[in-house]
Amino acid sequence: MSKPEAKFIPLNIAVLTVSDSRTLAEDTSGQYLADSLTAAGHNLADRKLITDDIYQIRAVLSAWIADPNVHAVITTGGTGFYIRDSMPEAASVLFDKSIDGFGEMFRLISKDEIGMSTVQSRAIAGMANGTGIFCLPGSSGACRTGWEQILKEQFDSRTRPCNFVPHFLRSNPTHD
Repeated sequence: MSKPEAKFIPLNIAVLTVSDSRTLAEDTSGQYLADSLTAAGHNLADRKLITDDIYQIRAVLSAWIADPNVHAVITTGGTGFYIRDSMPEAASVLFDKSIDGFGEMFRLISKDEIGMSTVQSRAIAGMANGTGIFCLPGSSGACRTGWEQILKEQFDSRTRPCNFVPHFLRSNPTHD
């Protein structure tokens, strides 16, 4: 006997771009993520662009983690090896649990696109106060890879055998 079709549950997802050189108007990566998540039926809970400062990043993430209406956060930028790239250091201390498979899968998938340069990706993810935080590199291509090949499916409540939706809603039961 097969399981009945699951119902789509829209999530409230915030997007954070970290960049020392882009403005919101030039933020193609953040715009791609915002457009893609709304096209998939989710709600853009908030969108910000800040400089790559570890404490500013933590402040923004902490506010979203504390907001029961934000189910997940996708960040773009700050995951490289340049001196100011501090997203993994800023976000990881906030995690209650890390989602190791996200970074592993992102690098595996990226290898087909960018070859061994993928070893320089420090994409990470974790759960904090029931909110998922997914940190992607700053390029539009990396955001497309992360969204299309991992997050789109894992943010869809109809994905079997499992997805992240029940984990987000267990702690943050607010949704339409």
